[in-house]
Amino acid sequence: MDPEQIAQELADAHELLGQASMARLAYNGPDGLPRVIPIGFFWTGDEIVMSTAATAPKVTALSARPEVALTIDTGDSPGSAMTLSVRGVVHLTIVDGVVPEYLAAARKNFDVEYAAEFERNCRALYDRMARIAVEPRWARFYDFGAGRVPRFLADLAEKSG
Repeated sequence: MDPEQIAQELADAHELLGQASMARLAYNGPDGLPRVIPIGFFWTGDEIVMSTAATAPKVTALSARPEVALTIDTGDSPGSAMTLSVRGVVHLTIVDGVVPEYLAAARKNFDVEYAAEFERNCRALYDRMARIAVEPRWARFYDFGAGRVPRFLADLAEKSG
């Protein structure tokens, strides 16, 4: 997938990236076996940024095998379902204190008072964090309610209709 196609898919997913709070991150663990974890994220416009404790086992795993896949989705009915699938490469950075995007992600979904309390608690908890930035290398956005569905489903619907 070329960079322009990736950029278009991500642009089309702008609403989803701005509203959803959780992603499901898939990576290979130290034993080589796959893992999928729910994790909060923040879209910077260039990267999907997630954070964790610098000592988390996934930091070691992602350092060794930075290729990942993730999905971000929303909606609880066919008419409201949207999903973004991304494959990419992780760029890990260990930062002192709290990753700024971690707090920005929290502010997307918390009211002002709770976000301030969350920030205070995070600053007391984390001496260092890992910033996990996914550089998208492939992306596909689906909006089922708008009829933007995987090609194989469109083909099936066309055959049955």
